[in-house]
Amino acid sequence: MRLSKASPRMRRAYDLIADKLAQVEEELLLHFRSPIPTIDRIGSYLADGGGKRIRPALLLLSSRLLGYEEGDKDVRYAAVVEFIHTATLVHDDIIDEARLRRGRTSANARWGNNLTVLFGDYLYTKSMGIALDEGDLTILKVLSDTTLSMIEGEIIAIEKTGNIHVTREEALEIIRRKTADLFSAACRLPAHFAPRGDLFAGERLAEYGRCLGVAFQLIDDLLDYTASEESVGKPVLSDLREGKLTIPLLLALPRATAQEREKVAAVLREREFKSVEPAEILSLVERANGIVETRALARDYAAAARVALTSFPDSEAKEGLMLATESAVDRVS
Repeated sequence: MRLSKASPRMRRAYDLIADKLAQVEEELLLHFRSPIPTIDRIGSYLADGGGKRIRPALLLLSSRLLGYEEGDKDVRYAAVVEFIHTATLVHDDIIDEARLRRGRTSANARWGNNLTVLFGDYLYTKSMGIALDEGDLTILKVLSDTTLSMIEGEIIAIEKTGNIHVTREEALEIIRRKTADLFSAACRLPAHFAPRGDLFAGERLAEYGRCLGVAFQLIDDLLDYTASEESVGKPVLSDLREGKLTIPLLLALPRATAQEREKVAAVLREREFKSVEPAEILSLVERANGIVETRALARDYAAAARVALTSFPDSEAKEGLMLATESAVDRVS
């Protein structure tokens, strides 16, 4: 399994935990294997697709921050978090009818919705099974609550699909549930097993992860408007094609003309660029400062994440977590 290209800052953070990340990859490969041929094929295909492994990396850095370096609990829980993340991607692609994921044919496009939705369920159950083997019911409760929140976020997002009247607060709530809560869980879990872990450390790391997760998703939403299809692995303006009004366009709409708002509404209705050209939407978002304001908002959340770390003593692990906040908002893919 290979890591997708990471920013120079994030590579420096990854270097601090390179040995542990390699163990996470081995753990993931082990649990992707199955005597059921179809499960094995889909698992191998997803494994070969790679990924940034940002969530496992955050868990490993948080573990090191709290003095956990011996043992394999961090590796096991990092694999659990990545399995949960992969399950959400599989289900998201089915819901969105996505044809591409990371520049390759999506699992649902290759194997169909019936098999793929079951594989997503398999990954969720597999992740909880691995966590249960570790025997910490408090951690299992955190993971269960996080997964439920993510599913609730997806349900809320589906209900808002095609709605041009989504508010900024509603959009941020969806981001918190669908993305930031898993970042938060990844960062707080080590407080339950690391030598220097306690309630206060868990709360601070949870806040760090939550703020970083929002910043990360805001930039993901922004890249849908600014990056190339080659760099993000899917067509630009994919969110709008799927009926989703994300932050860059949402922030631009108050400055849009009635005619421009109707063009946005038309794309949301048609779920394609049939009567409206993509360039018209891109021009609106650029002219109405949607891009600038989204990046500024992401930087605000990244700054809040850094504040959450101030109570921890300086260390290489803390520096790695700080680097992650910079990397999250400076991404170009």
